[in-house]
Amino acid sequence: MLRNYVFTLSVLWLFMMGRAVPAHATNACQPVFDALTEVATTPSHSYTTSIAVNGGKTEAETIFANGQKYIQVRGKWMHLPVTSQDVLDQEKEKEEKGKSTCQLLRSESVNGEAATLYSVHREYEEVTEDGQMWISRGTGLLLRVEEDFDSKGNKVKEHRSTRFEYGNVKPPM
Repeated sequence: MLRNYVFTLSVLWLFMMGRAVPAHATNACQPVFDALTEVATTPSHSYTTSIAVNGGKTEAETIFANGQKYIQVRGKWMHLPVTSQDVLDQEKEKEEKGKSTCQLLRSESVNGEAATLYSVHREYEEVTEDGQMWISRGTGLLLRVEEDFDSKGNKVKEHRSTRFEYGNVKPPM
């Protein structure tokens, strides 16, 4: 059961972070694509809360450090066999199959850091995502993501809220 839970969280995280913007997307998506690429290659610690339509709530922490991925499940850190390169490869594959539209909304501050807010709509395979992404104006890194995720094949609908930290990130193990 724990293995299925870890696998599901890992797949959901890859879906969220592993999407690329197709070549035919408007230029407004380029900063979003760049931020998704950077978060896969920059040491980061993210905190995600997922709330399913049925009311189920899941909280997860993920660390990317030294090209490796770690996820905390029920208070225990686990190393996952997913590297930064795996995420980048998945982005490239998704780029060819999906479509994305993005719109620059405005400048805002996230925890005191200047950010640009984008609305993002993505479709790939049987998944649709609508959300907002805050990207640091100074570093180009994702600071926060709010999105609604709809997987028609698995009949999964949920809202995800993720915040990212980049300072002093080390493997938890």
